[in-house]
Amino acid sequence: MNWDEFSHWGQHISKWAADYHQTLSDRPVRAQTNPGDIAVQIDASPPDSGQAMETIMADFERIVMPGMTHWQHPRFFAYFPANAAPPSMLAEMLVTTIAAQCMLWQTSPAATEVETVMVDWLRQALGLPVGMTGVIQDSASSATLSAVLTMRERATGFTGNREGLNTKGALRIYCSDQVHSSIDRACWVAGIGQDNLVKLPTRGSTYAIDPGALEAAIQSDLVAGHVPAGIIAITGGTGVGACDDLMAVADIAQKHDLYTHLDAAWVGSAMICPEFRQALWAGADRYDSVVFNPHKWLGAQFDCAIQFLRDATPQLNTLKIEPEYLKTTGAEVTNYSEWTIPLGRRFRALKIWFLLRSYGLDGLRERIRNHVVWANELAKIIGAMDGFEITTGPILSLFSFRCPGDDVMQQRLVDALNDDGRIYLTQGMFDGRKIIRFQVGQFDTTRNDVLMAADVISEVWEALN
Repeated sequence: MNWDEFSHWGQHISKWAADYHQTLSDRPVRAQTNPGDIAVQIDASPPDSGQAMETIMADFERIVMPGMTHWQHPRFFAYFPANAAPPSMLAEMLVTTIAAQCMLWQTSPAATEVETVMVDWLRQALGLPVGMTGVIQDSASSATLSAVLTMRERATGFTGNREGLNTKGALRIYCSDQVHSSIDRACWVAGIGQDNLVKLPTRGSTYAIDPGALEAAIQSDLVAGHVPAGIIAITGGTGVGACDDLMAVADIAQKHDLYTHLDAAWVGSAMICPEFRQALWAGADRYDSVVFNPHKWLGAQFDCAIQFLRDATPQLNTLKIEPEYLKTTGAEVTNYSEWTIPLGRRFRALKIWFLLRSYGLDGLRERIRNHVVWANELAKIIGAMDGFEITTGPILSLFSFRCPGDDVMQQRLVDALNDDGRIYLTQGMFDGRKIIRFQVGQFDTTRNDVLMAADVISEVWEALN
């Protein structure tokens, strides 16, 4: 392909993208294919000769698109969103075109410096204090792993990387039973082990970790000769939106000199709205590490996670490795590859810059506030349906419910709704029972899209019975 052809197809794909987004509501939300349907249509071996873009694009539409679940669909109410606002998409086109590897300041000074400023813009937007720095990670999972590794190194006097963990004792990390599975995986990868991730019960209307149980677990481990290493708190947990009492957890961490990480992957975006901070954010400034995903609710193209650090030194002491070929001479600069596990880095900050400048914080706040209001409206409607039960009330824009019947019936309803195609939901477990999650957060959803879900749920339920 020459550059004239590239220009032609670039314009074609840009037009295709606009048409796709403008007609998304006419498509079923979830892919309606069976396992293997896509793969069987693709040649088993690569071609020896090049093929025309007309052929490739035709196959893309014929083979690939039927197998795509449409995460930008206005009636995507499953999981949490992975949004893609138009300015963010345009920024990603530029990043892809430039195709820089932004591992060091000298490999793309603008990427590093824009990242520094964008992290600070978002620090201000979320009401975090001056002095907190940070880095853009690919996902909250990577940020959590970075924090867990830092907990491990800090608890071993920064000797674990060098000496291994064989003689370090049982390193213990504490969290609630509502944390995301990425916490478990981080403990696996860090060599701490599943058995040393202490999950504690929750209580109250926000399903917060029990501070008394947390204190007792730490004390018990100290008596047993174990090594408490850190605490992971959540605000806006994936299952039902669980939010810990951040002040109470921070008090316990301070008492025992434990490193803290706050997983705010979803809810963090809503903290651009000051009215939500008192209930869900008070004490966040006391955490050593805080992560949130602008790619969830703020409109940034996936992937994009911000990890704020109260003091970057412990994480740098954990992750920094500087062979001669990666050294920067003659200047004091920031090399963000020393803050993260991957060496290679994309120019993720550009989409944040485009996004915040295009909508402003007020435009983004309006969307989030609407989503919260609409979710609460819908929860009331579903709660009033005959035999239906709101199992966990709305925490911002996330709630869960059950239809009449046992756990098998909950799954039957979820499957029937997703096969219907007009909306997309996912199931979960809470308090030993299967639940149906509902989350409002897709960037372009409307009140009509959200309230339509009640009609769909009612119709599909009646058809099942």
